[in-house]
Amino acid sequence: MLTLNMFSKIKIIWQYVRPYKWNAFGNISFNIIQIFFSLFSLVLIGPFLNILFSSQTVVTEMPQIAFSAAALKEYFYYHIGQLIIEQGKPAALLFVSMVVIIMIFFKNFFLYFANFFMAPLRNGIVKDIRNKIYKKILSLPLAYYSEERKGDIISRISNDVKEIEWSVMRSLETAFRDPFTILFYLAAMIWMSPGLTLFLLILLPLSGAIIGIAGRTLRRDSSDAQARLGTLLASAEEALSGLRIIKAFNAQRQSQTRFYKQNQAYTKVMNRISRKQYLASPMSEVLGVMVMIIVMYYGGSMVLSNESDLSPEEFIAFIAIFSQIITPAKAFASAFFEIKKGLASIDRVNVIMAAEEQITEKKNAISIDRFDTNIEFKNVSFKYKDIYVLKNINLTISKGKTVALVGESGSGKSTLADLLPRFYDIEEGEILIDGTNIKDLKIKDLRGLMGNVNQDAILFNDTVANNISFGTEGADGISIEAAAKIANAHQFIIETEKKYQTNVGDRGTKLSGGQRQRLSIARAVLKNPPILILDEATSALDTESEKLVQDALTHLMENRTSIVIAHRLSTIKNADTICVLSKGKIIERGLHAELIKQNGVYKKLHDLQSF
Repeated sequence: MLTLNMFSKIKIIWQYVRPYKWNAFGNISFNIIQIFFSLFSLVLIGPFLNILFSSQTVVTEMPQIAFSAAALKEYFYYHIGQLIIEQGKPAALLFVSMVVIIMIFFKNFFLYFANFFMAPLRNGIVKDIRNKIYKKILSLPLAYYSEERKGDIISRISNDVKEIEWSVMRSLETAFRDPFTILFYLAAMIWMSPGLTLFLLILLPLSGAIIGIAGRTLRRDSSDAQARLGTLLASAEEALSGLRIIKAFNAQRQSQTRFYKQNQAYTKVMNRISRKQYLASPMSEVLGVMVMIIVMYYGGSMVLSNESDLSPEEFIAFIAIFSQIITPAKAFASAFFEIKKGLASIDRVNVIMAAEEQITEKKNAISIDRFDTNIEFKNVSFKYKDIYVLKNINLTISKGKTVALVGESGSGKSTLADLLPRFYDIEEGEILIDGTNIKDLKIKDLRGLMGNVNQDAILFNDTVANNISFGTEGADGISIEAAAKIANAHQFIIETEKKYQTNVGDRGTKLSGGQRQRLSIARAVLKNPPILILDEATSALDTESEKLVQDALTHLMENRTSIVIAHRLSTIKNADTICVLSKGKIIERGLHAELIKQNGVYKKLHDLQSF
């Protein structure tokens, strides 16, 4: 797995924060304002106690106005003194109490606006991460997914992104607020008593180091948990896809046992993670209280022995301010654990983001919007993991002609067809369209020339109309209906309850195999491509459905260049050229009648099917 240091990951997060920098600025600004109001309300504890215990000398002369903390303090005490002289101590207490209430009101007022700006930042970043992952998933080559399990990929785009949202993004709020809280509160404490604050600063790093030791293994455990969850989702996805086989072979218990073991392993790791997370709060609280008691004892001893420059009332205010540091420090400690947990998910997401896009487009790629002469495979070889799937293929397909590819399973038929739209890239030889190497063409334009109809009709959980118009922008109802008629699909569509607005279900499960295939043909008809790739489009159908689909394919192939992959040789008798593949090589080619006369592999396959 690709790993980066923490600084690099923070840098990655910052790249997502940058588009929302004004939201971050608003959040930080309003947080600083609310910190000032909060701090000022705590400072008023001293004057309140002074009035209550009559320990403060009443200031009767107005001090000189200056922009300093000491001058402001003296000016405030002067007004308190005037209230005591004119209206008595109860009025002074009421005044201080009202000022505290007003300060707390404004503190929470500005705190709301800080969170108001944080909401689009946090949710926007998560949205951008999901969008970027999904875009990456669509851009990666098909070969990537032969290595990865679908359940694990789904886990990364869902659970890992959710983990980033809850761990890292929630910690962003702490990172934007609590450092300023701690900084300003410490500044106030230094102003009140530099010596006592210095003593405090010696104790805090010690408690932080203890918390750091406890969080070291959390990231490793979190990475293990997300990997196990991916395996768990993959098993669930496989079970849903293969439910018919599971039931047919009475393998429910076997599937349950496998899933239960994986679930138990995942739960065990999650228990370990949860216990470590639960440790963060009590550990930081115990350490915070220990530091608080040490400071109270040390500072209290200094005040009692008159060694401190703080009065008893000011010392209580100092402790009150310090107590408010414990909460953000505790949140910071918890955020440390959360970030450790979230960084594991960033690692897993980054595996997808850093995956190499093997099918790349040249900078000065050529646009193409028509097909005029021929398709040519010149000395094409293709290997997968150092094993040749195709070897030295030479084939020319003239415009308007139909070429059929036949042969045993694993002979390379589908791979040969997949090379034309660049689902895979070759390293040996070249493929030309109208004399231009397909690697020199824009990928979107290249694939725009082609229509695909596969053995497994791929439909989406959407309406009939949207499935037919998929990939064809701006298609209207008339053109959709016309395409359905050519594909022999119109009749069964209008017999459904909502006709073209009928939902086909997940992967088209509400339709029969023949109906699904005819919709995929209608989709190809609507696209109206000059080149067709038909990959065993009728092999999974019953006889009646096959006839309807074959008729639709015949209409579809009219005046088009077609590459047909077929197991049923009866469907390709009229092809202009039939190529027989074996072990990645073309061993026979010609018309149906010619190949029968050769009495070779094609004749053998034909006789087996006839039998």
